[in-house]
Amino acid sequence: MKLTTKEITLVSLFTALITIGSKITIPSPTVPFTLQWMFVALSGMLLGARLGSLSMVVYVVLGLIGLPVFAKGGGIGYIVSPTFGYLVGFIVAAYIIGKAVESMKGNITFFSVLLSMSLGLAVVYTIGVAYMYLILNFYIGKSITLAKAIWTGALIFIPTDMFSAVLCSLLGVRIARQVREIIDKV
Repeated sequence: MKLTTKEITLVSLFTALITIGSKITIPSPTVPFTLQWMFVALSGMLLGARLGSLSMVVYVVLGLIGLPVFAKGGGIGYIVSPTFGYLVGFIVAAYIIGKAVESMKGNITFFSVLLSMSLGLAVVYTIGVAYMYLILNFYIGKSITLAKAIWTGALIFIPTDMFSAVLCSLLGVRIARQVREIIDKV
């Protein structure tokens, strides 16, 4: 895959944003709110499927080689962390959101973007919960039911993640066309 200087810059920018988003935590009564998911969603929406998912791949690779870009650090050992599946889900979600927005061909509406982000979020939850369940039960040896994995790995995060999806959809609809025009011109 050959990338232009502009594409490398955009991928790097969103890799940096997801890293920053993983470090910013806003306390809430139940689950802390981070900006991580918001930048995953925006990467797919604004950069498209190819570059959005590539920015997430770069983020994951940087973390796996030991840079402390993940919420709790980095390193190859993260692969056996119960939360690693969410990182894999970020790659797939950015791709799906990007493909969905690309298929809108300029007819970008709040509800269509929100639907694509909801689909991306469902993918993150599915991959993340399945990975967490498998790692906890079969690698770490901590028995957890599938229902408990779904509760702790997805359901309690839905309000804050959907809030992020709504914000991204509002923001994205307003700036997507302008950002695409700027990207295409540069």
